Amino acid sequence: MKRTLLITGGAGFIGSHVVRRFVTKYPDYRIVNLDKLTYAGNLANLRDVERCPNYVFERGDICDLDFVCDRMQRYAVDGVIHLAAESHVDRSIRDPFTFARTNVLGTLSLLEAARRCWDGKWEGKLFYHISTDEVYGALGLDGGLFTETTPYAPHSPYSASKASSDHFVRAYHDTYGLPTLVTNCSNNYGPYQFPEKLIPLMINNIRRRKPLPVYGRGEHVRDWLYVEDHARAIDAIFHGGKVAETYNIGGFNERRNIDLVRTLIRTTDRLLGNPEGYSDGLITYVADRAGHDLRYAIDSSKLERELGWRPAVSFDEGIERTVRWYLENEAWLDEVVSGEYERYYERMYGAR
Repeated sequence: MKRTLLITGGAGFIGSHVVRRFVTKYPDYRIVNLDKLTYAGNLANLRDVERCPNYVFERGDICDLDFVCDRMQRYAVDGVIHLAAESHVDRSIRDPFTFARTNVLGTLSLLEAARRCWDGKWEGKLFYHISTDEVYGALGLDGGLFTETTPYAPHSPYSASKASSDHFVRAYHDTYGLPTLVTNCSNNYGPYQFPEKLIPLMINNIRRRKPLPVYGRGEHVRDWLYVEDHARAIDAIFHGGKVAETYNIGGFNERRNIDLVRTLIRTTDRLLGNPEGYSDGLITYVADRAGHDLRYAIDSSKLERELGWRPAVSFDEGIERTVRWYLENEAWLDEVVSGEYERYYERMYGAR
């Protein structure tokens, strides 16, 4: 093999798209998918590549330094793409310690494993850390964009844990010389996303005729990026980005949450054969969550300028693809909602 990449969190939503892209596009790369298989990790996301000769799955915890060191040495890993993370804000409010453990200590474990295993032989090595735009805090509705130099101002336990992990990545470069990269990305959507997140939750609830919970009055604004465009960006940055740099990845698709929900209602009802407006009455406004940032928006001009990347999938096309995928993969959706896949992994691999 030309090289070996360790992709953490590769059974998750974004991770599975990155694994699929690298496995299929680079048959001379060995791709080692390291995933703990928590509730958000599902090997069914990778059924189409699981038998490829250049793909390897390892179940493990990124916080287990000895395990990570062993696998990095066993496979002679020369590149890490780190996606494994707890990412749901509501869960972080309920259980901040889990987010600190996985997102901070897990990242630190991976960094230390890379430092020990590469042992100063940095040429051809890269530790690429994927982060979020939420570390920058919130923007007002009157304009402005997050850039790579925007000061950090996290407002939730989730974003605080990601901000801390970003700082550790940069510190390992500055202190030890470890070749690192950081990217901060806007909200992703697309196939295989766990249905606690806004878009798949709404699609699933529309098809089941359940309430569509919207925080506050739905005025919060997010920038949406189709997940395959994110995978393309990760590919471009891994191969062409400059060590020690930060790149922001955005979709140029700002939408108020309530407008997004209405778009999902129209699209899902149409594809289900329901009359227009059939599911409008399912919208249910609920109390806003604590520390809810008003607006996120990413400036991706650096990435476009240096590496020529721009989103290829328009918002309308991406929403159409996404809704169709969930409606055509109801068995996957029902299994995830039921938790049956978690019980299967416990029988197969033992308790986490």
